[in-house]
Amino acid sequence: MDHFLYRNGELHAEDVPVRDIAAAVGTPFYCYSAATLERHYRLFDEALDGTDHLVCYAIKAASNVAILKLLGDLGAGMDVVSGGEYARARAAGVPGERIVFSGVGKTRDEMRIALMGGIRQFNLESEPEMEALNAVALELGVVAPVTIRVNPDVDAQTHAKIATGKSENKFGIPISKARKVYAEAAALPGLEVVGIDVHIGSQLTQLAPFRQAYEKVAVLAQELRADGHDIRRLDLGGGLGIPYTRSNEVPPLPSDYGAMIKETLGHLGCEIEIEPGRLVAGNAGIMVSSVIYVKEGEGRNFLILDAAMNDLVRPAMYDAHHDIVPVAEPVPGGEPATYDIVGPVCETGDTFARSREMTAMQQGDLVAFRSAGAYGAVMASEYNSRPLIPEVLVRGDQFAVIRPRPSLEEMIERDNIPSWL
Repeated sequence: MDHFLYRNGELHAEDVPVRDIAAAVGTPFYCYSAATLERHYRLFDEALDGTDHLVCYAIKAASNVAILKLLGDLGAGMDVVSGGEYARARAAGVPGERIVFSGVGKTRDEMRIALMGGIRQFNLESEPEMEALNAVALELGVVAPVTIRVNPDVDAQTHAKIATGKSENKFGIPISKARKVYAEAAALPGLEVVGIDVHIGSQLTQLAPFRQAYEKVAVLAQELRADGHDIRRLDLGGGLGIPYTRSNEVPPLPSDYGAMIKETLGHLGCEIEIEPGRLVAGNAGIMVSSVIYVKEGEGRNFLILDAAMNDLVRPAMYDAHHDIVPVAEPVPGGEPATYDIVGPVCETGDTFARSREMTAMQQGDLVAFRSAGAYGAVMASEYNSRPLIPEVLVRGDQFAVIRPRPSLEEMIERDNIPSWL
């Protein structure tokens, strides 16, 4: 469910007509619904009722500080994968004890920043990283709480580029080596082992891969406890998918996911951490664009938009589908049309959809890309020297620009010409 609905023939973001936002900020832009973000966070929190738990929002999905503050004020923790994301979480007012630091390539500088600023735990992914964190912690005279990410060799049955739990992926240590690596970690004076971490991928639409991974984690937890480790926390990652299309495949509900977690791991008495990102933010955001031209081609028509692959790269990178709808509600029996929907970037890959059927469009019409709240703005670039597009947050009948569009001058002024040129 989201809060982007047609009313009186116009698409609204909560109680605000999308057309009014476009008139105020120009197109293209991202728009987020506060009500949807809040609802989706609460679904996960409620799914783990009855357990000691923390829902850590995965910042990489949508990292605007306003979004982080909204979720942090609800009690969310944050899952970060860089020093920059850590800084964003702290700028949003999230305390260090609610921040988990994940990622396969943490630098010593990033470790130092988090240890000095406060951290709930580091999710370590290799022996060299473990040794580096130990050295930094000893240098600062502190002890770093850690879990070790295990790779359970489970096929997440998702896109190859976002699968992270198979043996050939770069993430974590093989689960077969876990007892040896945990023994090495326990011997390092700058580390305190507090639990186990696992994350098998993103956009999962079935619970079976999660169950398979979590059953392996349950066995490992008992083995590690028998080895003398105080395993009291299980970080289960994120990855639950959202419906990008109106197909019959509906991803599991957070309530079903929570029930499965309790069934497979509840007997261990551990604190549970989960790190949802896409399901919290995905359907909470849209990208709005204007039609520049309708172009007749050889055997096909092109809808050329002012948004491009640099603004929303998922279709070009993952062949991802987004429903694209007119901001003006189609009238029953209106003239249909089929378009290749493209942007102005000089790449054939700058294509959002091929042979997409929708109502006939004209120059100047507005369209909205649904389910664009996750991995949209955060993956945007200034390719072709196109400024990053604004982000807007709506609550009820109010909206605010939470990241403005830079001017061309501001973008260019970041470059420096050496004195010797």
